[in-house]
Amino acid sequence: QVHLVESGGGLVQAGDSLRLSCAASGRTFSSYAMGWFRQAPGKEREFVAAISWSGGTTNYADSVKGRFTISRDNAKNTVYLQMNSLKPEDTAVYYCAADRSSVIATIPIAYDYWGQGTQVTVSS
Repeated sequence: QVHLVESGGGLVQAGDSLRLSCAASGRTFSSYAMGWFRQAPGKEREFVAAISWSGGTTNYADSVKGRFTISRDNAKNTVYLQMNSLKPEDTAVYYCAADRSSVIATIPIAYDYWGQGTQVTVSS
């Protein structure tokens, strides 16, 4: 069992940066691939970024490539999402998720555990 808690969301202006954190409980955190997803009002939950258990492999949605960076610190049981050059279309609730498989996935159904989400609002 893994319990995930996101933090770091807020209201920012276009062009600003935010760093989201996802703290995980459980001694097996380092064995999980981790992902970030987001969901805007009236839209489907969409993939943002994912990272392998070791941190050696990452994957990003095209919409955030070059602006967002996912990382993890297994010693702190935490995964991060650094978001730069934010745009109004990045406004959404951001969720972190844990996947027990060894292959990082881009679809929500592949993930086993989810946090409650943190709101990110980018004003123009």
